This record gives sequence, C-alpha cells and structure tokens, in this order.
Amino acid sequence: MDIAVVGTPEFTLGFQLAGIDNLHNPEGEEATISTFKKLLSTKSVGIVVVDSTILTTLPERLRDQLSASVSPTVLGIGTEEDTTLRDTIRKAIGVDLWK
Repeated sequence: MDIAVVGTPEFTLGFQLAGIDNLHNPEGEEATISTFKKLLSTKSVGIVVVDSTILTTLPERLRDQLSASVSPTVLGIGTEEDTTLRDTIRKAIGVDLWK
C-alpha cells in the first residue's frame, strides 16, 4: 500500500525527503477536488496525508466522503489544532486515545 501526500510544495517537501514519491500539489479548487477523487479510486493508495487547511476548503460532501473512507484513510495534519486525526483514530480502533 502506498502513501499519497496532498498539499502545497512546502508541505509535501518533508514527505519527499522521507522517501515518499506519490506527491500531489494541486493548484485551484477544481484540481484539488479532481486529485482527491482520483486518489479515492486508486486501489494501491492506503493512506492519504493532506494539509488540514486544504481539507477545510473542500466542499462538505467531499469532506464527508473523505472522512468516511477506510481505504484509503485520509489524515489531515497541520499547524493549527484539528481533530481530524483524533476522530480518525477513534473511528478506526473505537477508543479515544486523548482521554
């Protein structure tokens, strides 16, 4: 299973340095939506890491689809406080690890 990373070039640079080569730097809303739809239908991708600021700009219907997706699992990470990772872990194992 592959790991895909979606975000700005600055966001994806660290992942590239770590050896991940499935990087996506979409520019504009339509390109971003298209990238996520393509990743959701790609069977070889198991985890999609995305900048949490990009997640907030997506249409609500697509965000719901991404958060409900099990394969690939979509993880939003970023500098501001975000509960996406916490909710994903709680949904996957059934326990809130932060309590």
